[in-house]
Amino acid sequence: MFTAIEVATGRGSLQYREENLTGFRCRISPERLKRRIDQPLYLPGESAGCPFCRENIFSVTPTFPDGSRILLGESVTFPNMFPFAAWHTVTVITKDHMVSTFSKQQITDALNAQIASLLLYDGYPSINWNYLPSAGASMIHPHMQGISDPRPSVVAERYLSVSKEYAQKEGRQYWDVVREQELSSDRYLFGDEILWSAHAVPMGEREVRGILPVCQLNELGSYSELLADGILNVLQFYRKLGTYAFNMAIFFSRDKTKDFSAFCSLISRINPNPLSTSDSAFMERLHNEPIILTLPEDLGRCYRNEGR
Repeated sequence: MFTAIEVATGRGSLQYREENLTGFRCRISPERLKRRIDQPLYLPGESAGCPFCRENIFSVTPTFPDGSRILLGESVTFPNMFPFAAWHTVTVITKDHMVSTFSKQQITDALNAQIASLLLYDGYPSINWNYLPSAGASMIHPHMQGISDPRPSVVAERYLSVSKEYAQKEGRQYWDVVREQELSSDRYLFGDEILWSAHAVPMGEREVRGILPVCQLNELGSYSELLADGILNVLQFYRKLGTYAFNMAIFFSRDKTKDFSAFCSLISRINPNPLSTSDSAFMERLHNEPIILTLPEDLGRCYRNEGR
């Protein structure tokens, strides 16, 4: 499902990897781990004035056209005040400004609230999460974001298109083949109904993907609790490895199809620190070829041997 070319460098080796189906590429350079640019977790302690805290959220956040917000458990969902999609919603996950760990119920409620908000618009939806400023979060208070557009984003569009082509050419679903190969690979982490593995051609550091047994957003509700459990498992693994910040995206098809499986992708990000150092530079943002430090096979082995 992917090709890897390894070349020797002055200090070790470098791998060029390409996902055969999509053409997405990355470079994996384990030697760069020795730079140790990640820092101990640093968080500003102030929450005064946060629009997502309970004393402010119901007075400063916008409402849906009927004047409502979606309330589910601790979560509060409303339209994004500064949208960058045709339909853009925000789900504040917790009452508290910061939590040490998320509960399964908190994540399940947030996912279900996102589903409810995104079903209000007929587009190509995704559920997303930037956690902490070093992962691009403008608000420290934990929140998910749902977007939906008449046209899918670049990554979603590529997978939808090539999945259809693969099914027509091979007579079977590409995602079934991925499941089979990942389950027996060193990249496998855990799970069966939702299979979680370190993605072979990462889009970001320590990318983990969960392949869902559905393709559309309206099918996710039956699996939201299982998905929440898997997400928390990955986040706990990241924390054991010393990183707290992350990005998440869950991609869906707009239309019912047997060619595509929805999937959840998580990547770890550098911890927030006083120097505001970021682990994203020109290769990631301008070349769309992320520089990866951790071999996916090592990540799978680490989870099985040390991460639990």
